[in-house]
Amino acid sequence: MMKQLMKIGFLAALILAAGDVASTSAQSVTGSIANGTVTRGTAARATIYLSIPGGLHVNSNRPNGEYAIATTVKVSSNGAKLGAVSYPRGTNRKFEFSEKPLNVYEGRVPFTFTVTAPSTFRGRTITVNATVHYQACTNEVCYAPKSKQITLTAKVN
Repeated sequence: MMKQLMKIGFLAALILAAGDVASTSAQSVTGSIANGTVTRGTAARATIYLSIPGGLHVNSNRPNGEYAIATTVKVSSNGAKLGAVSYPRGTNRKFEFSEKPLNVYEGRVPFTFTVTAPSTFRGRTITVNATVHYQACTNEVCYAPKSKQITLTAKVN
């Protein structure tokens, strides 16, 4: 028990010490709804991308680690119907700080969902707000979790 508490304390200290390093390797979040246009009553595909710099990875939506923080994407809209977010499969990798392989994302990672403007929608544009919550790591340490927000818009026909 004491050994496990010491390990957790050590990892927490590494996370706090490395916090400034993570901010210099910022992940970016971008996205779009279809080609910028949605037809009333028809579902359109929306995609959010999390771009992870080389040398870093983020835990997947199902990281397989007891203390690993899963990547999540939450979407909301006033007026549009939104489908469930589809998470890509990650890659299982073994790291120095974990006893078993973790499932992670690297590079440019797409998260997709559908956006439908109801046939009764009266506006000219649809807006979707998204929050991507993730924990970035190197091969040795994990940094404090972060959330990034993005707003997607599309013209409504």
